Amino acid sequence: MKAAFIFSGQGAQFVGMGKELCDASAEAKAVFERADALLGWSVSDVCFNGPIEKLTESTYCQPSIYTMSMACLSAFRAKFPEVTPVGVGGLSLGEYAALECAGVLTFEDGLRVLAQRAKFMDEACRATVGGMASVLGGDNAIIEEVCAACGVDVANYNSPGQTVISGEKDKVGVAITELQAKGMKKIIPLTVAGAFHSRLMAPAGEKLAPVLAETSFSTPNCIVTQNVVGGVVTSPDEMRQSLVTQVAGSVRWEGCVRALIAAGADTVIEFGPGAVLTGLMKRTDPAIARFNIGSLADLEAFQI
Repeated sequence: MKAAFIFSGQGAQFVGMGKELCDASAEAKAVFERADALLGWSVSDVCFNGPIEKLTESTYCQPSIYTMSMACLSAFRAKFPEVTPVGVGGLSLGEYAALECAGVLTFEDGLRVLAQRAKFMDEACRATVGGMASVLGGDNAIIEEVCAACGVDVANYNSPGQTVISGEKDKVGVAITELQAKGMKKIIPLTVAGAFHSRLMAPAGEKLAPVLAETSFSTPNCIVTQNVVGGVVTSPDEMRQSLVTQVAGSVRWEGCVRALIAAGADTVIEFGPGAVLTGLMKRTDPAIARFNIGSLADLEAFQI
Protein backbone atom coordinates (compact mmCIF):
# COMPACT_ATOMS: atom_id res chain seq x y z
CA MET A 1 0.00 0.00 0.00
CA LYS A 2 1.28 3.42 -1.02
CA ALA A 3 -1.10 5.74 0.75
CA ALA A 4 -1.82 9.44 0.44
CA PHE A 5 -3.26 10.96 3.61
CA ILE A 6 -5.95 13.58 2.91
CA PHE A 7 -7.86 15.80 5.31
CA SER A 8 -11.45 17.05 5.42
CA GLY A 9 -12.63 20.61 4.82
CA GLN A 10 -15.43 22.75 6.23
CA GLY A 11 -18.94 21.40 5.75
CA ALA A 12 -18.19 17.85 6.90
CA GLN A 13 -18.88 18.55 10.58
CA PHE A 14 -21.59 16.85 12.63
CA VAL A 15 -22.51 16.81 16.31
CA GLY A 16 -20.93 13.86 18.10
CA MET A 17 -17.88 13.68 15.82
CA GLY A 18 -14.91 12.09 17.53
CA LYS A 19 -16.66 11.07 20.75
CA GLU A 20 -16.58 7.28 20.33
CA LEU A 21 -13.02 7.48 19.07
CA CYS A 22 -11.96 9.49 22.13
CA ASP A 23 -13.67 7.05 24.47
CA ALA A 24 -11.73 4.16 22.90
CA SER A 25 -8.39 5.76 22.02
CA ALA A 26 -6.06 7.45 24.50
CA GLU A 27 -4.21 9.02 21.60
CA ALA A 28 -7.34 10.62 20.16
CA LYS A 29 -8.42 11.81 23.61
CA ALA A 30 -5.05 13.46 24.17
CA VAL A 31 -5.43 15.50 20.97
CA PHE A 32 -8.77 16.90 22.10
CA GLU A 33 -7.35 17.68 25.54
CA ARG A 34 -4.47 19.62 23.97
CA ALA A 35 -6.92 21.62 21.86
CA ASP A 36 -9.18 22.37 24.83
CA ALA A 37 -6.20 23.63 26.84
CA LEU A 38 -4.95 25.89 24.05
CA LEU A 39 -8.05 27.68 22.78
CA GLY A 40 -9.85 28.82 25.90
CA TRP A 41 -13.08 27.10 24.85
CA SER A 42 -13.88 23.40 24.79
CA VAL A 43 -13.41 21.92 21.34
CA SER A 44 -14.46 18.54 22.69
CA ASP A 45 -17.73 19.92 24.07
CA VAL A 46 -18.62 21.64 20.78
CA CYS A 47 -17.71 18.54 18.75
CA PHE A 48 -19.43 16.04 21.02
CA ASN A 49 -22.48 18.03 22.12
CA GLY A 50 -22.99 20.86 19.63
CA PRO A 51 -25.39 22.47 19.04
CA ILE A 52 -24.97 22.14 15.29
CA GLU A 53 -25.54 25.89 14.83
CA LYS A 54 -22.46 26.60 16.93
CA LEU A 55 -20.40 23.84 15.38
CA THR A 56 -21.20 25.22 11.91
CA GLU A 57 -19.91 28.73 12.68
CA SER A 58 -16.47 29.17 11.11
CA THR A 59 -14.98 30.34 14.43
CA TYR A 60 -15.80 26.96 16.00
CA CYS A 61 -16.03 24.76 12.92
CA GLN A 62 -12.51 25.16 11.56
CA PRO A 63 -10.61 24.41 14.82
CA SER A 64 -13.06 21.58 15.54
CA ILE A 65 -12.56 19.82 12.20
CA TYR A 66 -8.78 20.27 12.47
CA THR A 67 -8.75 18.77 15.97
CA MET A 68 -11.08 15.94 14.96
CA SER A 69 -8.88 15.14 11.95
CA MET A 70 -5.70 15.07 14.02
CA ALA A 71 -7.39 12.88 16.63
CA CYS A 72 -8.32 10.41 13.88
CA LEU A 73 -4.75 10.49 12.59
CA SER A 74 -3.28 9.93 16.07
CA ALA A 75 -5.55 6.96 16.74
CA PHE A 76 -4.69 5.52 13.32
CA ARG A 77 -0.94 5.94 13.81
CA ALA A 78 -1.12 4.18 17.16
CA LYS A 79 -2.86 1.18 15.61
CA PHE A 80 -1.12 1.12 12.21
CA PRO A 81 2.34 2.66 12.72
CA GLU A 82 3.64 0.86 9.63
CA VAL A 83 1.31 2.85 7.31
CA THR A 84 3.08 6.08 6.43
CA PRO A 85 2.08 8.54 3.69
CA VAL A 86 3.85 9.01 0.38
CA GLY A 87 2.16 12.41 0.30
CA VAL A 88 -0.49 14.56 1.96
CA GLY A 89 -3.15 17.07 1.02
CA GLY A 90 -6.13 18.80 2.53
CA LEU A 91 -9.17 20.66 1.29
CA SER A 92 -9.03 24.31 2.37
CA LEU A 93 -8.70 24.20 6.18
CA GLY A 94 -7.63 20.57 5.76
CA GLU A 95 -4.28 21.88 4.52
CA TYR A 96 -3.35 22.69 8.12
CA ALA A 97 -3.90 19.09 9.18
CA ALA A 98 -1.91 17.93 6.15
CA LEU A 99 0.99 20.20 7.10
CA GLU A 100 0.95 18.95 10.68
CA CYS A 101 0.92 15.38 9.37
CA ALA A 102 3.97 16.15 7.20
CA GLY A 103 5.87 17.69 10.12
CA VAL A 104 5.72 21.23 8.74
CA LEU A 105 3.59 22.65 11.56
CA THR A 106 3.25 21.58 15.17
CA PHE A 107 -0.26 20.67 16.29
CA GLU A 108 -0.41 23.73 18.52
CA ASP A 109 0.83 26.15 15.85
CA GLY A 110 -1.60 24.74 13.30
CA LEU A 111 -4.52 25.12 15.71
CA ARG A 112 -3.48 28.62 16.79
CA VAL A 113 -3.20 29.88 13.20
CA LEU A 114 -6.41 28.15 12.13
CA ALA A 115 -8.33 29.75 14.99
CA GLN A 116 -7.20 33.16 13.74
CA ARG A 117 -8.01 32.23 10.14
CA ALA A 118 -11.53 31.23 11.16
CA LYS A 119 -12.02 34.51 13.02
CA PHE A 120 -10.81 36.59 10.08
CA MET A 121 -12.95 34.68 7.60
CA ASP A 122 -16.00 35.04 9.84
CA GLU A 123 -15.41 38.81 9.95
CA ALA A 124 -15.17 38.90 6.14
CA CYS A 125 -18.40 36.90 5.84
CA ARG A 126 -20.25 39.31 8.13
CA ALA A 127 -18.99 42.32 6.15
CA THR A 128 -20.43 41.08 2.85
CA VAL A 129 -23.44 39.24 1.44
CA GLY A 130 -21.84 36.29 -0.28
CA GLY A 131 -23.08 33.20 -2.05
CA MET A 132 -21.75 30.03 -3.62
CA ALA A 133 -23.07 27.45 -6.07
CA SER A 134 -21.93 24.03 -7.24
CA VAL A 135 -21.88 23.53 -11.00
CA LEU A 136 -22.14 19.89 -12.04
CA GLY A 137 -21.08 18.61 -15.45
CA GLY A 138 -19.95 22.00 -16.76
CA ASP A 139 -17.05 23.00 -18.96
CA ASN A 140 -14.48 24.84 -16.82
CA ALA A 141 -13.45 27.18 -19.63
CA ILE A 142 -17.05 28.37 -20.01
CA ILE A 143 -17.51 28.60 -16.24
CA GLU A 144 -14.38 30.75 -15.94
CA GLU A 145 -15.53 33.00 -18.80
CA VAL A 146 -18.96 33.54 -17.22
CA CYS A 147 -17.47 34.14 -13.77
CA ALA A 148 -15.11 36.78 -15.16
CA ALA A 149 -17.98 38.53 -16.94
CA CYS A 150 -20.18 38.47 -13.83
CA GLY A 151 -17.51 39.55 -11.34
CA VAL A 152 -17.41 36.30 -9.36
CA ASP A 153 -14.74 33.65 -8.86
CA VAL A 154 -14.20 29.93 -9.24
CA ALA A 155 -13.82 28.75 -5.64
CA ASN A 156 -13.21 25.03 -6.16
CA TYR A 157 -12.10 22.71 -8.94
CA ASN A 158 -13.13 19.63 -6.97
CA SER A 159 -13.21 16.82 -9.53
CA PRO A 160 -14.11 16.23 -13.16
CA GLY A 161 -17.60 17.65 -13.51
CA GLN A 162 -17.77 19.42 -10.15
CA THR A 163 -16.85 23.09 -9.88
CA VAL A 164 -17.92 25.68 -7.30
CA ILE A 165 -18.40 29.40 -7.94
CA SER A 166 -18.33 32.12 -5.28
CA GLY A 167 -18.87 35.86 -4.84
CA GLU A 168 -21.47 38.49 -4.07
CA LYS A 169 -24.80 36.71 -3.76
CA ASP A 170 -26.57 38.75 -6.42
CA LYS A 171 -23.71 38.31 -8.87
CA VAL A 172 -23.63 34.57 -8.24
CA GLY A 173 -27.32 34.55 -9.12
CA VAL A 174 -26.61 36.30 -12.42
CA ALA A 175 -23.79 33.84 -13.14
CA ILE A 176 -26.13 30.91 -12.49
CA THR A 177 -28.60 32.31 -15.02
CA GLU A 178 -25.84 32.79 -17.58
CA LEU A 179 -24.49 29.28 -17.06
CA GLN A 180 -27.97 27.80 -17.40
CA ALA A 181 -28.38 29.70 -20.66
CA LYS A 182 -25.19 28.00 -21.85
CA GLY A 183 -26.65 24.57 -21.17
CA MET A 184 -25.48 23.87 -17.60
CA LYS A 185 -28.67 22.73 -15.93
CA LYS A 186 -27.28 21.08 -12.77
CA ILE A 187 -26.39 24.06 -10.60
CA ILE A 188 -26.98 23.88 -6.85
CA PRO A 189 -26.90 27.07 -4.73
CA LEU A 190 -25.08 26.27 -1.48
CA THR A 191 -26.14 27.20 2.04
CA VAL A 192 -23.03 28.95 3.28
CA ALA A 193 -22.08 31.78 5.64
CA GLY A 194 -20.23 33.69 2.93
CA ALA A 195 -18.33 33.64 -0.33
CA PHE A 196 -15.41 31.40 0.60
CA HIS A 197 -12.39 31.31 -1.72
CA SER A 198 -13.43 34.45 -3.55
CA ARG A 199 -12.20 38.04 -3.70
CA LEU A 200 -14.57 38.85 -0.81
CA MET A 201 -12.23 36.90 1.49
CA ALA A 202 -9.17 39.01 0.56
CA PRO A 203 -9.28 41.03 3.82
CA ALA A 204 -9.08 37.78 5.79
CA GLY A 205 -5.99 36.71 3.83
CA GLU A 206 -4.35 40.07 4.49
CA LYS A 207 -4.94 39.73 8.23
CA LEU A 208 -3.68 36.14 8.22
CA ALA A 209 -0.37 36.97 6.52
CA PRO A 210 1.41 38.43 9.59
CA VAL A 211 0.15 35.55 11.76
CA LEU A 212 1.72 33.03 9.37
CA ALA A 213 4.89 35.14 9.07
CA GLU A 214 5.47 34.67 12.81
CA THR A 215 4.81 30.91 12.65
CA SER A 216 7.63 28.38 12.28
CA PHE A 217 7.47 26.12 9.21
CA SER A 218 9.74 23.06 8.96
CA THR A 219 10.86 21.02 5.95
CA PRO A 220 8.20 18.37 5.18
CA ASN A 221 8.91 14.69 5.75
CA CYS A 222 6.82 13.63 2.74
CA ILE A 223 5.31 15.14 -0.42
CA VAL A 224 2.95 18.05 0.27
CA THR A 225 0.28 19.29 -2.13
CA GLN A 226 -1.43 22.65 -1.77
CA ASN A 227 -4.70 24.00 -3.09
CA VAL A 228 -3.69 27.22 -4.82
CA VAL A 229 -1.09 25.56 -7.04
CA GLY A 230 -3.01 22.31 -7.43
CA GLY A 231 0.20 20.37 -7.04
CA VAL A 232 3.35 19.72 -5.02
CA VAL A 233 5.00 22.44 -2.94
CA THR A 234 8.45 21.82 -1.44
CA SER A 235 9.58 25.11 0.14
CA PRO A 236 8.33 26.05 3.62
CA ASP A 237 8.24 29.71 2.52
CA GLU A 238 6.08 28.80 -0.46
CA MET A 239 3.81 26.75 1.80
CA ARG A 240 3.34 29.75 4.07
CA GLN A 241 2.49 32.03 1.14
CA SER A 242 0.12 29.44 -0.32
CA LEU A 243 -1.88 29.44 2.91
CA VAL A 244 -2.25 33.22 2.66
CA THR A 245 -3.29 33.13 -1.00
CA GLN A 246 -5.62 30.18 -0.45
CA VAL A 247 -8.09 32.17 1.67
CA ALA A 248 -9.30 34.15 -1.36
CA GLY A 249 -7.90 31.85 -4.07
CA SER A 250 -9.26 28.88 -5.96
CA VAL A 251 -8.99 25.41 -4.42
CA ARG A 252 -7.54 23.21 -7.16
CA TRP A 253 -8.34 19.95 -5.42
CA GLU A 254 -8.43 17.79 -8.52
CA GLY A 255 -4.88 18.92 -9.30
CA CYS A 256 -3.74 18.01 -5.77
CA VAL A 257 -5.24 14.54 -6.10
CA ARG A 258 -3.62 13.93 -9.48
CA ALA A 259 -0.26 15.07 -8.08
CA LEU A 260 -0.54 12.54 -5.24
CA ILE A 261 -1.34 9.79 -7.74
CA ALA A 262 1.64 10.87 -9.87
CA ALA A 263 3.79 10.59 -6.74
CA GLY A 264 2.90 6.90 -6.55
CA ALA A 265 -0.18 6.78 -4.33
CA ASP A 266 -2.42 3.80 -5.03
CA THR A 267 -4.60 4.41 -1.96
CA VAL A 268 -6.10 7.46 -0.27
CA ILE A 269 -7.03 7.61 3.40
CA GLU A 270 -9.27 10.50 4.42
CA PHE A 271 -8.97 11.59 8.05
CA GLY A 272 -11.71 13.59 9.72
CA PRO A 273 -15.50 13.81 9.55
CA GLY A 274 -17.46 12.79 6.48
CA ALA A 275 -16.42 11.19 3.21
CA VAL A 276 -16.43 14.12 0.80
CA LEU A 277 -12.86 13.72 -0.40
CA THR A 278 -13.03 9.98 -1.02
CA GLY A 279 -16.23 10.66 -2.97
CA LEU A 280 -14.37 13.19 -5.13
CA MET A 281 -11.54 10.67 -5.57
CA LYS A 282 -14.01 8.13 -6.94
CA ARG A 283 -14.95 10.63 -9.64
CA THR A 284 -11.35 11.59 -10.37
CA ASP A 285 -9.78 8.12 -10.47
CA PRO A 286 -12.00 5.18 -9.43
CA ALA A 287 -9.01 2.80 -9.60
CA ILE A 288 -7.51 4.30 -6.44
CA ALA A 289 -8.40 2.45 -3.24
CA ARG A 290 -10.29 4.64 -0.76
CA PHE A 291 -10.61 4.57 3.03
CA ASN A 292 -12.09 6.91 5.63
CA ILE A 293 -10.92 7.21 9.21
CA GLY A 294 -13.61 9.31 10.89
CA SER A 295 -14.98 7.00 13.58
CA LEU A 296 -14.12 4.08 15.80
CA ALA A 297 -15.91 1.76 13.36
CA ASP A 298 -13.74 3.06 10.50
CA LEU A 299 -10.59 2.43 12.52
CA GLU A 300 -11.64 -1.10 13.44
CA ALA A 301 -12.64 -1.92 9.85
CA PHE A 302 -9.39 -0.71 8.27
CA GLN A 303 -7.15 -3.43 6.83
CA ILE A 304 -3.77 -3.10 5.19
